[in-house]
Amino acid sequence: MKEAIVLLSGGMDSAVALYMAGKDHRCHALTFDYGQKASRETECARQISSEAGCGLTSMRIELPWKGSAVLRGGGDIPSGGISAEGVIPATYVPARNMIFLSYAVSFAEARGAEAVFIGAHQLDFSNYPDCRGVFFESFRETVRTGTKKGSEGRPVRIETPVLDKTKKEIVEAGSALGVPFELTWSCYSSMERPCGECESCLLRSRAFAEAGIEDPLSAGSREARAGRM
Repeated sequence: MKEAIVLLSGGMDSAVALYMAGKDHRCHALTFDYGQKASRETECARQISSEAGCGLTSMRIELPWKGSAVLRGGGDIPSGGISAEGVIPATYVPARNMIFLSYAVSFAEARGAEAVFIGAHQLDFSNYPDCRGVFFESFRETVRTGTKKGSEGRPVRIETPVLDKTKKEIVEAGSALGVPFELTWSCYSSMERPCGECESCLLRSRAFAEAGIEDPLSAGSREARAGRM
């Protein structure tokens, strides 16, 4: 069976991408502790990869220059709304997907894996420029021209299986595949329960509601909000 490296953040989108990749590939997950406030993401990635029956490599990297509200010491996380079209919010991490994909391609080339999967999408999203199709097309060309496998005419494939899906469609696809959404974490914070107020929580809540599927984390989110009143 073909092998793939899957970038697994611990969130619902990357979990769905992992399960989609697993239909045709033997998967190995790659996750990062990069100083994010939602540090529990890495534990969620461990649990999800275990549930999926695949290996996991966890890397700790430093972004000492900060530049994002989701990083520790990076300021307050915006809450209470979803970014207007074209507005890149303070939660954008400079070049994050470019950094993660570079690690993943290096890992894939060293292991002899044929593909790298990433759960980025460009419909219901936070306007991050490195989640858009044009970025991935450009990165594929970089892989083709800048790697040994690329120079040999067999570059590592960059797969974006949920790129053109809405969040509702991602929830539906994950539900059909048996993705353990109860193990995923979308909140930008790392509390006992999701805050229910940051943009990521709001997008997740709307997606499950539109899909007519109960989010296993939603009850906890309501309790967390009630506790602060």
